[in-house]
Amino acid sequence: MTSPPRQPASAPSTRLNKFLATAGVVSRRKADELILEGRVVVNGVVVDSLGVKIHPDRDKVVVDGKQVSFLAQKLLYIVINKPKDTITTAHDEKGRRTIMDYIRVKERVYPVGRLDRNTTGVLLLTNDGEFANGLMHPKQEVKKAYHVTLDRAISHDEMMQLARGVRLREGTTAEAEIVPIPGSKHKELGIVIHEGKNRQIHRMMEAIGFEVVRLDRVAYAGITYAGLPRGRWRFLTRTEVRQLRRTIGMETGDAT
Repeated sequence: MTSPPRQPASAPSTRLNKFLATAGVVSRRKADELILEGRVVVNGVVVDSLGVKIHPDRDKVVVDGKQVSFLAQKLLYIVINKPKDTITTAHDEKGRRTIMDYIRVKERVYPVGRLDRNTTGVLLLTNDGEFANGLMHPKQEVKKAYHVTLDRAISHDEMMQLARGVRLREGTTAEAEIVPIPGSKHKELGIVIHEGKNRQIHRMMEAIGFEVVRLDRVAYAGITYAGLPRGRWRFLTRTEVRQLRRTIGMETGDAT
């Protein structure tokens, strides 16, 4: 293989696999596989060995025939207390309010997973693709905690049924932590799950004959919206980013 042209040593550079992961193409490990399979081209030259460094602002990187856009090197990590009636996307073709109507940053960030339109609470956003992919990957079993308000009181046996797992179309849910909210007459529950099935809490409750009246995510991987009114956001602290990286097995040296 012919190596991509060398740039001056003073120019910023990054490993090719990290660039692909940060850009949200694939995980860093999968990027290594793509490179070894000869599916990555830098400045017109196939790169098929690991350890190659590139300059994201100057080098043209193509994967399977598609160019990978340069991603700003300033990595952002944000938590917002998502309001009701808000779509968890950057844009909505129907003109509905989206999460980006509340967050104003120069960099392009995107949600880590999704919350339904009328589900409120903790939502993370970032422009770090590897970080986002790690948090969303099922094998990491990242915990999400919810405050659920039901249409009627739930019995102890029904709570135990939820805790053991209920059958959905794609299979039985994993074990969950279920705690009745004091003073709610068993109409409100705390539920902690580590899966990310579509509308999972709603469907779990529907499976045993209940309707969810309100759903609020109070924590994601230990991050809460404490101090954030609905619709307000903040940057995660360095400590929080490092802890999340440790949770998903990423090295912490790159945290900003």
